[in-house]
Amino acid sequence: MSDPADLGVEDAAAALGARELSSRELVEACLSRIRERDGTHSHDGDPGSINAWVRVYEDDARSAADRADERLARGDAPALCGIPIGLKDLFAAAGKPLTASSQVLDEVPECDCEAWARLAAEGMVLLGHVHTHEFGAGGTTDQVGNPWALDRSPGGSGGGSAAALAARMVPATTGTDTAGSVRIPSAMCGTSGIKPTRSLVSMRGIVPLGPTLDHAGPMTRTVRDCEPLLAAMAGVVPPASRRPLRRVAVSPRIALVDLEPDVADGFDGTLAVLASKLGAALVEPPSSPTLDLGLVVFDLVCAEMLAYHRRFDDRRELYRPSIRGFLEHGERLALTAEDYVTAQTDRAELTYTWVDWLAEHRIDALVEPTVPIVARPRGHGYDEPFTDVAEISLTHYWDWTGFPVVALPSGVGRRSGLPVSVSLIGAPGADWDLLAWGAALQAELGTVAP
Repeated sequence: MSDPADLGVEDAAAALGARELSSRELVEACLSRIRERDGTHSHDGDPGSINAWVRVYEDDARSAADRADERLARGDAPALCGIPIGLKDLFAAAGKPLTASSQVLDEVPECDCEAWARLAAEGMVLLGHVHTHEFGAGGTTDQVGNPWALDRSPGGSGGGSAAALAARMVPATTGTDTAGSVRIPSAMCGTSGIKPTRSLVSMRGIVPLGPTLDHAGPMTRTVRDCEPLLAAMAGVVPPASRRPLRRVAVSPRIALVDLEPDVADGFDGTLAVLASKLGAALVEPPSSPTLDLGLVVFDLVCAEMLAYHRRFDDRRELYRPSIRGFLEHGERLALTAEDYVTAQTDRAELTYTWVDWLAEHRIDALVEPTVPIVARPRGHGYDEPFTDVAEISLTHYWDWTGFPVVALPSGVGRRSGLPVSVSLIGAPGADWDLLAWGAALQAELGTVAP
């Protein structure tokens, strides 16, 4: 191998298991890569830095790597033992600062969040916390530079997670997804991720955005590498067998957005591969459920966000302008309990309709572009709320239904030179099938790298 920092999860695990590489060597390689490529670790970032990391825990990471090596030497270590990881700065790690990439929050939790506790029990090595769009409330993460072009947004809210992966500083990161925050940065940075079925991964101990919409999931460079991480985060053993991919429907929601030419090209290429290489029948979507949610999702998120952020009313001036705007929007709404229950009831009915629709038409997966645009110039995502409508225009819908979605690169745009992405969407519980299908699709489409 040229540099251990270039290894993905699966390859690193194989090298560690064969004792061809120690966890300490792998961690040192990743720490060296961070020092070489990340630039400043700051709240605001700068035009010349990726700035994916909020904080790096070098000494603690080395100690954890040494413990992992002892476990590996005994020959009974789990597959993820010794693999470095970065946590989105919403995931509590006992004894480590938790700030949500904000000046407002400054806590040192006593306990790990449940998802990290499960990964830590597998022997994974925490390198540090990576940047999020402040409190996970946006699709740009403008303090972070996209490794493909530093003047471009890495997407959000998990921009630090995706940028750290794309720059090959770490083989795995975690993400949360309320309106697209795993999938958008994966699309913008040419990496992969899964928004699992809602509640498959516990949100306990993770800073919330919209508690009834929040999901937590893994982010890696390939879909294949997501699977062991999701299994560990969820505390489950994946099924040994997977369903064949027979029928794929082009998402009818694409008609609601304008695709940039590079995105359209990548999507057309994906459809061709699904049919010619994976043998899937591409079916036209029949008469479908409600496709446009209108403003209800924004209203619901702002109401739920306000409930959590009331504890910080005495320091509201410390928020970035867009976050203050979301909270003020929630206050202006004055959503009644009846309004809230009605929205949640309508949401449940729409979800049931989609489940029935997929089953009736024997559709294994829907396919759609992850994001209709390539990474936009960075710099203005915090100026005011609702600046990321284009980024979340396709993704937010599947948080509303809670369906699992796998996002992976569909190529590099010939006009922009930036990555484009595609998503596979399935019914609740289809996570493991989607991962298998996504990995097979990626094997045909290939990976991308800046």
